[in-house]
Amino acid sequence: MCVESDGCEIEGCSSSDEVRTLSGSMSPGLKPSQDLHPCKPGHKLSAALLRCRSPAAAAGILTFGNVLNYMDRYTVVGVVQDIQRHYGVKDSGIGLLQTVFICSFMVAAPIFGYLGDRFNRKVILSCGIFFWSIVTLSSSFISREYYWLFVLSRGLVGIGESSYSSISPTIIGDLFTNNSRTMMLSVFYLAIPLGSGLGYILGSSAKVAAGDWHWALRVSPVLGLTAGSLILLFVPEPKRGSADQMGGRIKTRTSWFCDMKALAKNRSYMFSSLASAAVSFATGAFGIWIPSYLTRAQEVQKIEVCPKSEICSSTDSLIFGAITCVTGLLGVLIGAATTRLCRQKTKRADPLVCAVSMLGSAIFICLIFVVAKKSIIGAYVCIFIGETLLFLNWAITADILMFVVIPTRRATAVAFQSFTSHLLGDAGSPYLIGLISDGLQQSYATSTLWKFLSLGYALMLCPFIIVLGGMFFLATALFFLDDREKAEKQLNQLTRPPSSVKV
Repeated sequence: MCVESDGCEIEGCSSSDEVRTLSGSMSPGLKPSQDLHPCKPGHKLSAALLRCRSPAAAAGILTFGNVLNYMDRYTVVGVVQDIQRHYGVKDSGIGLLQTVFICSFMVAAPIFGYLGDRFNRKVILSCGIFFWSIVTLSSSFISREYYWLFVLSRGLVGIGESSYSSISPTIIGDLFTNNSRTMMLSVFYLAIPLGSGLGYILGSSAKVAAGDWHWALRVSPVLGLTAGSLILLFVPEPKRGSADQMGGRIKTRTSWFCDMKALAKNRSYMFSSLASAAVSFATGAFGIWIPSYLTRAQEVQKIEVCPKSEICSSTDSLIFGAITCVTGLLGVLIGAATTRLCRQKTKRADPLVCAVSMLGSAIFICLIFVVAKKSIIGAYVCIFIGETLLFLNWAITADILMFVVIPTRRATAVAFQSFTSHLLGDAGSPYLIGLISDGLQQSYATSTLWKFLSLGYALMLCPFIIVLGGMFFLATALFFLDDREKAEKQLNQLTRPPSSVKV
């Protein structure tokens, strides 16, 4: 017979059955005991729910939540031109909208990282999802006189989403190990481009269907409440480091100050965090401005103009969203397969694959601004290739962190990597690009061509930042093996085998 955690028998199990643990290993079936009692109706329901808490199901639910996290973030971007017209703000004002979101996100990340290393993680995740869902729904009713309140609401959404991004990868890290963990993290981080692309598509489609852009903010909250409930019911709370310890137990826990000191000395962690900041800088700027840039390119080519009396066309947002979904899927899959193949040749494969992909991405992103004036199709081709190469490194970067940071400080490490990447990346890049564009437009404010060129010149900053990120990944490769070995030694010092039971 099988026994759940409440001491209740589960019908239909024999004493020879094995029980799968959260880490995926198998433990011998438990023998009958006089302490066992038949399941009551309520216990049967509880037991059925517990049986659904498999590692694969948990990873799937967490990935679904991550898709919604990024879908909500970029739903606003899908209707950014309508928001700009509705509230009557300039390019810098729209850039500020995303900057406030990211600033609140990154400030909250270290707090949730600290909580995630010490308290129940799935409860924190669920509360975060419930919070941002309610705030997003409420923001759709803010009138045009209160743009500042709309900006503030995006800041509050950033706090809610920060809890999810900081903690959820660590649960997957405690459910799987080695190549299984790489695969599951790849699927989890596939949610970033997939959710971002779906955000563009959802925002544009909901706006067109309802004839009002406000409805774009009223769909994702319903899905968010669903995801939060699923996490509470079906996602387990694994012991920290349960997959890495091979049966050992953490015998001591380091202080927060000690954790931060160790992370600051971890060169692979620091350089990969700086590289992540470069990726965030580019993706943050592109996510806000590329659809607008392509719309202005079509205005220059006299293909399409946004009418003053109607809602703006959603074609560019839909196409860019679809490209982001496809390139995200390809990038994550190619990145995982390439890394697995290269690991057979060199143990430094993870950071080297990231470096090469970023340097290649910079070339095609530069070409976007060369061909967009003459060919929109050519610009889309360059976006497709450039994004695919850029998205290669998302899951790999997370795996690098799992290799060089011990389990008990991973939530803190993820949170501060998120803080660093946003602080130096997309916290300022949308506003900075908008500010540069506004400054360049002052000379020829009424010129359609100059509005297009000024935004293109501002966006040209991104390829140079991407090259810098590639250099940081090369630096990570120099120290990766040493830091990985140190993490393994520290983990052995912090664990002990389970104590034997004396009869």
